Amino acid sequence: MRTRYSAWNLLAAAWRGHADWAPAWREAEPRAAYDVVVVGGGGHGLATAYYLAKNHGITNVAVVEAGWIGGGNTGRNTTIVRSNYLYPESARLYDFSLKLYEGLSQELNYNIMLSARGVLTLAHSRHDLDAQSRWANAMRCNGIDADLLDARQLQTLEPRLNFGTDARFPILGGFIQRRGGPARHDAVAWGYARGASALGVDIIQNCPVTGLLKQGERVVGVDTARGSIHAEKVALAVAGHSSVLARMAGFDLPVTSYALQAMVSEPVKPVLNTVTLSPALGAYWSQSDKGEVVIGGALDHFPSYAQRGSFDVMQHVVSATAEMFPTLGRLRLLRQWAGIVDVVADSSPIIGPTPVPGLSINCGWGTGGFKAIPVGGWTLAHQLATGRNHELAEPFQLERFHSGRLIDEAAAAGIAH
Repeated sequence: MRTRYSAWNLLAAAWRGHADWAPAWREAEPRAAYDVVVVGGGGHGLATAYYLAKNHGITNVAVVEAGWIGGGNTGRNTTIVRSNYLYPESARLYDFSLKLYEGLSQELNYNIMLSARGVLTLAHSRHDLDAQSRWANAMRCNGIDADLLDARQLQTLEPRLNFGTDARFPILGGFIQRRGGPARHDAVAWGYARGASALGVDIIQNCPVTGLLKQGERVVGVDTARGSIHAEKVALAVAGHSSVLARMAGFDLPVTSYALQAMVSEPVKPVLNTVTLSPALGAYWSQSDKGEVVIGGALDHFPSYAQRGSFDVMQHVVSATAEMFPTLGRLRLLRQWAGIVDVVADSSPIIGPTPVPGLSINCGWGTGGFKAIPVGGWTLAHQLATGRNHELAEPFQLERFHSGRLIDEAAAAGIAH
């Protein structure tokens, strides 16, 4: 007699088969006090805790997360890793991050599925070609790989692009950073969580911060839904909600929060060879390890904390996809999401101390937070442990908004902030 299994029965059977698997990290209960409390259990917060323990031997650390590990922006992005920035300060910062990513699977003994398939940027006009020539030359001057490509080379590399003579956006050329590509977002978060936990860090989920404890002007801990936690130092790594927690501490950040949405198609066999970006169309494409075509777009330009995007941007991105990749036009969309990004005036981050003693912050990455997870954690951990800014983070202090020494990376952000 043939046995029939429902999807639920199969799932239950699979779950029973995993019953003896060891958890990737310890689920800790909050203690009364720590040396450092890191608010935010996304990639940047977990990396900060990991490097505090590994690089500086500070293990009396708690990571406090309002929801679940990696459930915020770390799990709501398009997972692209690259370092194709214009200015020397940004080039050093992001290329250090890319180098850490390149060794991260071995470092954490956890496969983050980094795929260096190349990040390809398209040019649709003579102006685009001139701008990309300057961009690629700036990268080379900063010691970062960049190759200019003509239309014939692009057609060989990514043949499904629309090279038709009647194309609305003709493809004249472009450039590629071959070391760039996607990584697996949940693997990055889980790998850092496992590594930090193994070194003694407490990871506390479902523990939203409701206020900051102060002693005079100094922050000395956090109030949470699960009680008060005291700390010598508190660090904020909460991306789009940075301005909310800064106000709890009594100061304002030059940060505006926007929704950045993306979507994926139904899975298909491999059809895309690179991560492909069209700044002129405000859209970019890659293919996941599961076969889904991952489609990203521009910001919804109204401040929001809602983790969803607008139909207007979705329509624009879908239209751009059908224009650039006509053979993908009949794919069905599988799901859509949005992350909340924290945008500052010069599209560059803020890493280091705040005007409030005892409180440090890592924010302002805009649309580039995922690619910067390793360096964001590395440099903030250094500042927390030593009391001094890391040399890579020195140009990215809050003070620059008073001095006017901004590092305007809006052009190299890929998708405009």
